[in-house]
Amino acid sequence: MSKWYPILFFLISLWNLQAQKPNAMSPKFTNDLIHETSPYLLQHAHNPVNWKAWNPAVLEKAKKENKLLLISIGYAACHWCHVMEHECFEDEEVAQIMNANFINIKIDREERPDIDHIYMDALQMMTGSGGWPLNIVALPDGRPFWGATYVKKENWIKVLEQLSELYQKDPEKVVGYAQNMAEGIQAINLVENKADAPLFTGEELERSVKNWSRYFDTYLGGYKRSPKFMMPVNLNFLLHYGTVQHDPKILEYVHTTLERMAWGGIFDHVGGGFSRYAVDTKWHVPHFEKMLYDNGQLVSLYAQAYATTKRDLYKKTVERTIDFVQEELMDDSHGFYSSLDADSLDESGELEEGAYYVWREGELKSLLGNDFKIFKDYFNINSYGHWEDGNYVLIRDTSHEKIARKHQIGFTSLEDIIGNGLKTLKKEREKRNKPRLDDKILTSWNGLMLKGLVDAYRYLGHREYLDLALKNADFIERNLVKTDGGLFHNHKNGKSTINGYLEDYAAVIEAYIGLYEVSFDPKWLERAKGLADHCIEHYFDPDSKLFFFTSKQDSFVIRRTVETSDNVVPASNSIMAKSLFKLAKLFPEEAYAALSERMLKNMKGHMEKNAQSHANWFQLALFHIQPFYEVAIVGADFRSKGVEIGAWYQPNTIMAATEKEGQIALLQNRYNEKETLIYVCQHGTCKLPLSKPADILKLVQF
Repeated sequence: MSKWYPILFFLISLWNLQAQKPNAMSPKFTNDLIHETSPYLLQHAHNPVNWKAWNPAVLEKAKKENKLLLISIGYAACHWCHVMEHECFEDEEVAQIMNANFINIKIDREERPDIDHIYMDALQMMTGSGGWPLNIVALPDGRPFWGATYVKKENWIKVLEQLSELYQKDPEKVVGYAQNMAEGIQAINLVENKADAPLFTGEELERSVKNWSRYFDTYLGGYKRSPKFMMPVNLNFLLHYGTVQHDPKILEYVHTTLERMAWGGIFDHVGGGFSRYAVDTKWHVPHFEKMLYDNGQLVSLYAQAYATTKRDLYKKTVERTIDFVQEELMDDSHGFYSSLDADSLDESGELEEGAYYVWREGELKSLLGNDFKIFKDYFNINSYGHWEDGNYVLIRDTSHEKIARKHQIGFTSLEDIIGNGLKTLKKEREKRNKPRLDDKILTSWNGLMLKGLVDAYRYLGHREYLDLALKNADFIERNLVKTDGGLFHNHKNGKSTINGYLEDYAAVIEAYIGLYEVSFDPKWLERAKGLADHCIEHYFDPDSKLFFFTSKQDSFVIRRTVETSDNVVPASNSIMAKSLFKLAKLFPEEAYAALSERMLKNMKGHMEKNAQSHANWFQLALFHIQPFYEVAIVGADFRSKGVEIGAWYQPNTIMAATEKEGQIALLQNRYNEKETLIYVCQHGTCKLPLSKPADILKLVQF
């Protein structure tokens, strides 16, 4: 591989450009992407590049013409994708070279995560890093041999000319390298079936967390590095672990991180909601795009953290994040859109990252008047809060109480000043050009948001969150369910076109289980079970005992991916394994428990090597290490008692409830017409029933 590295790879990482104003004239060019629904693909529909969408016919065309594939992958909210589009893909000189020598394929990574997985693995093997835009050159059959992220025009032209010439003059060497790459892509995705492997012990889990904790930034939260990603899956596990282990250091780290994120510029103090990540160590300057998947998971995380602490900061963070999602990312039919762009038009009409969100000091003084002095102190309109070019990103670094004492005002007065100031800024900001909206609806991300709403209702008790959750679940059932009972992946303009991936099933199954636990409507539990059975039939890999990312009915290139590493979103297999564990508690007659346990055993070696990439798997391990309870509630007051019990932070329980008799075994033969009884069970064996929720807490407490 190293012999051809100088020829095949150009590692470019120049990040000092500003986006340019898009061409406002009537389009001179139109390519095949005009027929797509993805906003990202439609952004490229008038490039001079002869873009094609990914489909088997395009690959057949490349094979017939013996042309290399040039595959460019990005997403609508991606700042550097827009930069490269302007510099390269809108340029006629570049387009001429691309059209003459390549079959050019543009992919929305959010629509086609299956393809993105393959080529991101390839890029990381080639260069040691990844990112978007993800640009790959591959053989006509899809095997890659060159890759890079953002590339400037002059280097892009040079790369394409050299790669085209190399393929024409010495195709055998290119084919040989591509074959080696394909074998590597297949090898790194293998999971060995270890039927006899033991489960994690408490000591092993403690050792893994201790090793992991060396990377914790205990002062500012997150990891000791920049950029900083929020990683809700990691914090969710650590909150659980620190609580059941009574580990004050872990809990202090979790709450420091949650506080700093909610205080930071990564949280939009004016409009609510979180951006994708911070470019610095103090959570100050975000990469300004806002993704549904982050906000859905963070709603769930902060709601759980509120249940353990009753901190008002956490409650308000949940409320304001849901407000943002409803205002900016919700369809009229209660489906949720994907994202808001990082870029928007500034005062000069130029596309600029963060233009919608930043403030100048003079502007704030004018808008806030006499309240500016306190607002300035509160949100650091000073060197700490300055970003660049006189622009400030609002960031807190101290509590309400300290600011109130410093300015010798009451706590309520301070809240009024800050609240009114933020309302003023929001009204002013609405006059600006908004970031572009990616209005495609993805099943998996809707599942994450649905789970967030379920947890928000469960722990905050706001009935409107349950109502919204039920409306979103109904949207999924009406628009994203196929005739065979499976799921679609996407929805746009009234159409759902892409067969569901494992991530879609995993996220919706988990959300439906949670929805059942707060609504006690058995249809959501039945739907969760039906989707799990569909996955076992169509996605299960008999070799690894895990699940393929794509259905066995779908075509694939190079490999059928098995997704196992938890990242900014938990791996689809780890979500499935946890859901199967929970379903097994309610449907013990099925083989869910054995399957979930086998999945965990097969992942043990990977977990031991890299704890931070397997946090969701570690939570499943914790389910096995600590007692896990089934709570059954039967009687006329089942709803009110279920709500009271559910409001406690008890991640080691699953609840079922009904008025009289339920179909699942846990609810049968338990009805007493005189009172509502509550049963605490383990593995189907129950203790004597109680009637007061407070008494139940004593039985299931850590």
